[in-house]
Amino acid sequence: MSQLIANAFLSASIYALIGTGFSLIYRTSRFFHFAHGLVCAAGAYAGFFFAAELKVPLLISIVIGVAVAVILGWLMEVVVYRPLRFRGSSSLVMLLASLGVYIIGQNAISLLFGDDTKILRTAISRSFNIFGARMTSIQIIILLVSGLSLTALIIILRTTKVGVIVRAVASDPELAVVTGVDINRARVWAMALGSALAAVAGILIGLDVNLVPTMGMHALLMSVVAVIIGGIDRTFGAVVGAIFVGLLQHLGVWKLPTQWQDLIVFTALMAFLLIRPQGFLGRPLLKTIV
Repeated sequence: MSQLIANAFLSASIYALIGTGFSLIYRTSRFFHFAHGLVCAAGAYAGFFFAAELKVPLLISIVIGVAVAVILGWLMEVVVYRPLRFRGSSSLVMLLASLGVYIIGQNAISLLFGDDTKILRTAISRSFNIFGARMTSIQIIILLVSGLSLTALIIILRTTKVGVIVRAVASDPELAVVTGVDINRARVWAMALGSALAAVAGILIGLDVNLVPTMGMHALLMSVVAVIIGGIDRTFGAVVGAIFVGLLQHLGVWKLPTQWQDLIVFTALMAFLLIRPQGFLGRPLLKTIV
């Protein structure tokens, strides 16, 4: 049981990073940014390229990977999404555009690096016994880095001018515009912060397991489920949802084969959409008469 709980929190730490970044972008831009999965994979592959191919020290390669992901997110916002908004495109069009960007980017990664599995680890990880659960040193680092990254985001959002701007737009875009907030600037910053979190998550996945071009999409889907269950109108609702999804994934297959994990998670998602669509922390939705 302790091993299952440890695995659940390990998965939750990844989902929380990706989901919080996704939620931040969604709340400032009001569309599902599915190319977030590409950003996750691109950051990991950039780190791999500099560490494994160019022999740059791992820590420096990780920083470069995060920077590459931030630049990629910025380019998506400025080159793709902003022109679509200028033309009055709907959220559905924006979503389809993000899917197109993801498919193009994923195939570009396959073309550049191949479809075979890549290894980012540069050393053998030690194993520790923690409350009856076996965890590697890399897995412990994943938990610590995830917690520190989310703490850093809280500090940025709460104490900096950039954070105030992003929170204002996330809370009420129309009111933010009326009060003179540069909404485009806020969206760029939200995209940068969200992309950084996604890149950190992708690199952590690569350190723990391996890299494949499609690695970002599955993690993103689980993270989106976590965002919806936690409360999509709460930036850090993704953390609560990620813990719930992680526990559901691993405890749910205690007596079942692991291939049932996704079925259990999406069944829970459907139940939430029917019974409590606002999620754990979300505000009650306004009822409409059809």
